[in-house]
Amino acid sequence: MDTPNHEKNMTRHDWEYYLSPFTNLQSIEQDGPMVITKGEGIYVYDQHGKQYIEGLSGLWCVSLGFSEKRLMEAAQRQIETLPYYHSFGGKAPDCSLKLAERLMQVAPKQLSRVIFANSGSESNDTAVKIAWYYNNALGRTQKKKIISRFFGYHGVTIISGSMTGMSYAQEGFDLPLPVVLHADCPHHYRYSEQGESEEAFADRMAANLEKLILSEGPETIAAFIAEPVQGAGGVIIPPTTYFEKVQAVLRKYDILMIADEVICGFARTGQMFGSQTFNIVPDMMTVAKQLSSGYQPISALIISDSIYDALRDQSQNLGLFGHGFTYSGHPVPAAVALETLRIYEELDIVSRVGEVSPRLQQGLQEFQHHPLVGHVRGVGLVAAVELIRDKSTKEPFDPSEKVGAYLVQRAQEHGLIIRALAGDCVAFCPPLIVSEQEIDQIIERFGHALQDTAKAFA
Repeated sequence: MDTPNHEKNMTRHDWEYYLSPFTNLQSIEQDGPMVITKGEGIYVYDQHGKQYIEGLSGLWCVSLGFSEKRLMEAAQRQIETLPYYHSFGGKAPDCSLKLAERLMQVAPKQLSRVIFANSGSESNDTAVKIAWYYNNALGRTQKKKIISRFFGYHGVTIISGSMTGMSYAQEGFDLPLPVVLHADCPHHYRYSEQGESEEAFADRMAANLEKLILSEGPETIAAFIAEPVQGAGGVIIPPTTYFEKVQAVLRKYDILMIADEVICGFARTGQMFGSQTFNIVPDMMTVAKQLSSGYQPISALIISDSIYDALRDQSQNLGLFGHGFTYSGHPVPAAVALETLRIYEELDIVSRVGEVSPRLQQGLQEFQHHPLVGHVRGVGLVAAVELIRDKSTKEPFDPSEKVGAYLVQRAQEHGLIIRALAGDCVAFCPPLIVSEQEIDQIIERFGHALQDTAKAFA
């Protein structure tokens, strides 16, 4: 469909002044962005009025779809009552206090205090600062290194970008910082040895982690950060006993466990938190994205009592706890997040995900025998299909071929927005309100795109 001249000019005007995140800047200058103008339920619409299923919930976040009036109304009420206030110097908006209390009702029981920020990157950044502050308070001034994992994603601030285990977050930015180390990625399909069971693979991952800790010196390692499911790295599902074995190593050397629940939090994996799905007992936990269904920018770091006690004593020694942001606990996002949590409770969102998620996982498993499909994986309402050149050898496509990106473009033509990740993995993360019938549409449209791709790369 041709775009009218005035529309072309308007669009060109828009993108001339816009620096697009996570984009090839030269190509966007030539082609311009896909402009999204409207959302309704699980669907979004572009500037030409074409409808798409948003199969990734935007960026893993729009859990309640794009037209939940209760969230819009919650924002409006709060703007009319208290549009802004800060949390510095012993002050706090009332709704931020209520949100903190509500989070404690659903968070793992060992966690007890909340500090708010505006994004997952900021909360993960804060977690590192608190790990350093905590160890300084205990007199362990050398215990500062952070271990993350290859293909983990933790954000793009200087420290969170260092923890992200993918080159695109680091190349050209002088990252990672030397204080950050990277451990193995627990991707059994891709990194297991011949004949190695998942149990044996998990044993090897834990043993390698311990070797890394010992080589660096346990007295220098502050924390280990991990997503329950590595989202942007390829929806990597860990072996069943992986986290139990890893946490045993961390406890042995008194290393904090930080659970990055920015994608997994709030029922995405079939439990309220991915930590519950994979038996993680975190000392700190970060949440964002689905906390407000993406309607407002808000994130939270939730910490244990023992960490809080050390922070409290150290703030007395130093005069204050010198961390926070202008918009920490902003009342409008807090009000929207509160309403989001109320809706989750009313929908019994965990049960709902349990009811519909088999439709997605089983539907995608039907593609396991396709010649281009090496591995189908997922849990709850998050999944990935990994494309390969040779099923028998697991030989991947050359990255220059951009097979995953090609499939995603074909899917878009069929009215489905999904995302290509590292290693030609194609990710799915539909809104939690998705119906079984809508899941069938996702599967059907993906199937058409896969066939288009097979013809192009036969």
